Order: sequence, then C-alpha cells, then structure tokens
Amino acid sequence: MKQNLLELNRAVLKGTSGGKIIFQPRILCWIADKKFLDKPLPGGLNGLTDAEIYRNLGCSNRIYEYNACFEQILPDRVNVYSRDISILEREIVTETPVGKLTTVLQGNTSNPGWFYKKWPVTCEDDLKVQMWLVEHMDWKWDQEIYDSLHSEWGDVGLPVMFMWPRVTVQNLYHDLMGVEGGVYALMDYPDTVDKYFTALNESALRMIDIINDSPIEWVNFGDNLHGGTLSPKLFEKYVLPAYQQRCERLHKAGKFVFSHWDGDCKPLLPYAKRCELDGIEAITPKPQGDVSVEEMKEALGDEIFLIDGIAAVLFEDTFPEKTLVEQVERLIELFAPKLVLGISDEMPSRGEIERVRLVKEIVDKYNSYR
Repeated sequence: MKQNLLELNRAVLKGTSGGKIIFQPRILCWIADKKFLDKPLPGGLNGLTDAEIYRNLGCSNRIYEYNACFEQILPDRVNVYSRDISILEREIVTETPVGKLTTVLQGNTSNPGWFYKKWPVTCEDDLKVQMWLVEHMDWKWDQEIYDSLHSEWGDVGLPVMFMWPRVTVQNLYHDLMGVEGGVYALMDYPDTVDKYFTALNESALRMIDIINDSPIEWVNFGDNLHGGTLSPKLFEKYVLPAYQQRCERLHKAGKFVFSHWDGDCKPLLPYAKRCELDGIEAITPKPQGDVSVEEMKEALGDEIFLIDGIAAVLFEDTFPEKTLVEQVERLIELFAPKLVLGISDEMPSRGEIERVRLVKEIVDKYNSYR
C-alpha cells in the first residue's frame, strides 16, 4: 500500500525495475456497474473514491482519465447540440458548412453505457462531411486538468492516454458507421474512404505533436482490434502503415507506445513485431480468447511488452481459483519482466474482488523474490 506505484510503473516500462513487474487490474467498469445498480461495493471498498479503492487494494491503475487533458478544438463554423428524445434516447447533431451529421444514442437499464442506435455516418456524403471535420479539428493541452488528476491519483500509476479517433478501419467500425456500414463503405466507395483515411492520419499526427509536448509518458492506440472484423489484408493495407508512422513520431519524443487488441487476435498476431509498438494491451487468452498464452509469447517474443494478459472470465466463480493462479503464474514465467499484468480487458460485472487481491499477492511474492 505504501509503494510508489507510479515510479514502479515507470521503471517497468524503462526496464530498470530489477526484474519486478506491476499489476494493473482495470476495475473501473466493475465499480461503475455496481454504483449504477445501487449495489454496495464488497471487500471494505464501499464509500471510497476510485483512487482510494486502488490504494486500498495496493494495486496500480492505468489512468486513462488523463485523456481529459486533451481538448478537441472544432472550428467556429461548427455547431454541436443535443436533445433527449426520451429517458433512454439522445440525439446529437453536428452542423458544419458542408453538411450535417446526426447521431442517436441508446441507453439501457443494466449499466451506465450508451450505444449507437443511429450511426453518425451512413453514406458517402456523410463521410465527406466527417472528412471536413477531421481536416479542420485540432487539440490543445489543459494543464489544470492534469494537475487536478495528478492530485487525485498521485502515485497510483503513470499518467497514460489513448488516442482518439481510432485508427483508419477501426474508426469506421467503432466511431462512425458500425461494422456492416464500414465494410460496405470499403467496398462501395473505396476512393472516398482512402481520402478520408489520409485526412484521419494527418489529423492524428497533429494530435501527436500535442502529445509529444505533454508530460504523458505512455500512449495507447485504443483501437479494439478484432480478427473477426479486421482481416489481415485490411490490417496490412490500412492499419500497419498508420501504426508505423505514428510510432516513429512518438518514439522521437521518448514515448512508450502500445495498442489495444481485445478481440480474437490470432489472425493479426503475426503482424505484432512489424507495428513498431512497445507493447500490446488486452490480448485475451483461452478460455476466453482464441489464442494460448504460449501463442501470445511466440508473437510478442522478447521485444514487445504484454500489457494485461489474464482472461477476464477467470475473475468470475465460473472457474476455480486454481485456474486463475495457473494462468497468472504462466504469464509471469513467460513474459516477465516485460509484463504489465492486468485483466484482458476489464473486470467482469460478476467478478470477485478477492481474486484481484489474490493476483496482487502472487505479484508481490514474485517481486519480493526479485
């Protein structure tokens, strides 16, 4: 509990930890679901802030809240407004000089999430409007937000951020059109999609210039790659060159760069060493994902950090604790010291917090030995 986990986090990433690793369980969705359903948090955690919960557990957090330090700047000619259609439906309208985009979000009664009922881009003309937005958007750094977050989280972990919008195809799938709409766009009007991706990549480089001037030390591409929707052909054509370009610029400023691959990754893992990433986050092993821990190691080798790695379902009572322990020990055996151990990728709503404490004990024992 008294460890400076920020310094340990930095040392692990820089390879100066003396072989020690760090445990960063992502439990904020688990906390949010409990609070949304007005359920008390177990294990003596009720009434604590998120940062206090991590301190109580003695665990580090990957503090993506620092994303709030990057403010997106749209031109004065853009007008964004919203209205509630109903308790669980919200419409967002973005008006630009070249057209209008309309999004409808759908809420639900089981968790605090909102989901797309109507995607903002549904046709080629919409994508051209989005292209204009991407070409004209910029970012700025907010030091006051950074200072406020640092006072809250302190030594719980190293400030981190994820880049948004997502990269190329993943931006179509997750942010603009959905998978079906994105696939049709790639097939029906590829020239417009190519021009949009060029504009998107140039916009990402402008954001990187802001990131490189900031105190953020490690940068995530929050792309949610999934081999079931992103084929090797699409990855090699659209994602790989964008990653290489981004990494080159971020590495010049000394940033640690990693990406979020939380779907079935087997078809994409052969590209891991070509991306120029320092690490890959949330690769999910069996019995939840489509790869073994050994296949993950073969793909990442001794060059690339594994970030997370524990199948999330092992934190539920569906599986015996023994299975969780065996996977954790195997991950440490194969990947340490290039390992930021965590849950691939979030603690399930039915997860047991005592299993988080159990993994913490295993990591502490390992680090004590080191």
